[in-house]
Amino acid sequence: NKTAAKRFKITGTGKITRRMSHNSHQFLHKKASRKRRLEGEPEVFQGEQKRMRRLLVIGQTKKKNRAVPVVVDREARAAADRAKLVSMVTVG
Repeated sequence: NKTAAKRFKITGTGKITRRMSHNSHQFLHKKASRKRRLEGEPEVFQGEQKRMRRLLVIGQTKKKNRAVPVVVDREARAAADRAKLVSMVTVG
């Protein structure tokens, strides 16, 4: 999920962190202690970790199977089949 990928980060140890809310603008009316409290990136709640991992697609490397149309030249295929038969006869 692209939206989740922009908002959450995965640390080297596997923890998921997020940004604090109310920390992007209008700093003039906020006290210094409040601004300090809003610093940093806290860890996502333990109960939300499973959902976040699903959104961030951690550990899922499965790719979709897509059928690719193959154009086969009948004469070339027939020649290949004949070559296989000849090699089978000479070996056997």
